[in-house]
Formats: sequence, C-alpha cells, structure tokens
Amino acid sequence: MLGLGLKQLQEALNRKADEIQREFGAMSDELEEIGKQILEARGEETKGLRARQMELREKQQEIADIVNMWRERSRAVLTQRGMSSLRKYLDELAALNEEGLRAAIERVRFILDAPPEELEKLAEGETRKDVSTPVGRLLERARTGYEMRTGDYAYRLRSAIEFANRPGAIQDEATLSELQASLEDPDPIVREIALLTTIQIHRFRAVRLADLEKAQQSVEHLVQTNHPSMVSVLVEILEKPRTGFFQTDEGPVEKDNRQARLLALRRLAELHTADAQTAIRARLFDRDPHVVNAASEALNQDPDVWKGASTGKPEA
Repeated sequence: MLGLGLKQLQEALNRKADEIQREFGAMSDELEEIGKQILEARGEETKGLRARQMELREKQQEIADIVNMWRERSRAVLTQRGMSSLRKYLDELAALNEEGLRAAIERVRFILDAPPEELEKLAEGETRKDVSTPVGRLLERARTGYEMRTGDYAYRLRSAIEFANRPGAIQDEATLSELQASLEDPDPIVREIALLTTIQIHRFRAVRLADLEKAQQSVEHLVQTNHPSMVSVLVEILEKPRTGFFQTDEGPVEKDNRQARLLALRRLAELHTADAQTAIRARLFDRDPHVVNAASEALNQDPDVWKGASTGKPEA
C-alpha cells in the first residue's frame, strides 16, 4: 500500500508541474504569433513586439525553472532514505500548502501509521473501487488516464455522456449513489467527471424515462446543480414536450411533462445567458399555453437583465 500511496503522491506533484507547463505552452503559441507579426511590422510597432517577445522569453525561463522544481519534487518522493526522511519530506511538501497535494500527503501519512488490519481493509477497498464497478473503472480512468487529465474538458464531457448512455445506466440507482459519493473526492478531476456523469444520467432520465415522476425528480436535481454544461441540458428538456405516466393509488395515469419543462424554463431565466434567452424566446410559440405564458413572463419581467447585465454563467 505504501508504494501505491507514493505513486499517487508523485502523480499529484506531476499534475502540478503539468498545470504550470500548460502556461509555458500558451506562451510558446504567443511567441510564434509575435514572430509572424514582426515580419510585417514597421518602426515603433516592431519595437513593441520585440519587447513583448523578450518579456515572454524571460517568463518562459522562469516557468521552466518552476516546472523542473516540481518534477524534482516528484522524483524525490522515491529517493528518501528511510521512514524518518520520508516523514520529514512529507512535512516539507505539506508546508507548501498546495490544495492538490493535501489529500495525497495525508494518504501516505495514514499508510505509514495505520495498523496492518487497517491496511488490509484499505487494500480491499481500493480493489473493489477500482475494478468491481463501472463507476470505479470510470473514476480510475479519471485518476490515471492521460486524456482525462489533460486540459481538454470536451473529452471528459464525452466520456460522461458515453457512460450515461450505456444500456441500463439511467435505471441504476447504485450507479448514482456511487457517483454522488465521489463528488467529495480530493482529486478535482475525479470530482468533475463524477459531476458531469451525474448530470448526464439525470439528463437522460429527464428526456427518456416513461415514468414522468422519476423524470421530474431528475429535473428537480438538475435545476439545483451549478455547472456551465447545465444550460444546454435544460434547453434540451425545455424543447422536448412528451407524454408518459405518473403512478397513483389507482395505477399509472398518462400525463405530459409540462411541470418539468416549466422548471427548466424558470432556471434558464435565472441564468440569463444568450442561449437561455434564445431558448425561452422560442417557447413564445410553444403548443402549451402554460409554457408560452411562463416564457413571456420570463422575458418581460426584467428586460435589462437580458441586455448583458449578467452573464448568468454558473460556477463549475
């Protein structure tokens, strides 16, 4: 278990280096663009571009030194001589007060101090979590997969959609419970993929389930979730009138999803984004008069809001 803990600590340190290195790459792109501009510039403009070029090169050198420092810290994890030296090194890392390292450091400390029976339980738990369930395998990819851990948000979103689209996924309560528990994971990438996947499962429930009571519950969950991807999800719900059934004491009763659509509309009105406004404006011609009235009220209640007074972008 100690080896696994040290590996995870190394990964956390390397992730920190990767984050900083992405800034280096962005500067390289800017330098390339400046190089093209210098070829066409004249006089004072050339001086300004060359000054910016020099500034970026100096900053790049500083960033390269910082990246190398974090890489060296990662390598040093496995070069400590004895447990005393390792504990001292953990203290040094903890003193950096980096949020992304805290959980990995505490895990290694726990492994160093835990009795054998606790380590056995931890090992069993890791095995079950990593390989025994689809969610566990998804989260393990989030911890270790290169594509998952790059800055490409679109790849993580696609992975969440693919997972939620698996046969039977939207009916599996255990999957939702496991994802919900992972929203408190110390790894931010794991938290993000757990949240994105939860959103997509509730999205598919909302637009596919014939049981409109369960679909409504998913919409109620979604309107309380803050994430930039929520706008497109709520727009989809709003734009899809459909029928299904609600369970009553007398049995299933056929109904439509008006209440779910109205919930989505009201939440979109709170977000105030351009896409939200476009979707709500389109509902002025909806076949359901209740939706038409709600759309009209949302657009007319405070016109200034729709003129850019608020971006309405929810926090990730």
